[in-house]
Amino acid sequence: MSDEFWTIEDFGFTAVNESELDVAKAATTASTSAKEQEEKLKKLHNAVKPLLANLKQNPEKEYILWPNRIAVIEKFESHLADIVYN
Repeated sequence: MSDEFWTIEDFGFTAVNESELDVAKAATTASTSAKEQEEKLKKLHNAVKPLLANLKQNPEKEYILWPNRIAVIEKFESHLADIVYN
């Protein structure tokens, strides 16, 4: 066996006290939460974008014919709620 000196860092970890561990846990949780929120925002954007694109079609027409819109809107509201709250 050689006379090499091994440090804790050689094994891929370091010793920390409890307050440093709490900070590391909070940072990991915040990072995960930020990623989850970013993913939700992307999903919301992708959900609303087709609606806006359809509303922009035929700008020369003053009125939009939208039969059965209550059911469609309620379904869309439910879809948005699933994105935000799940």
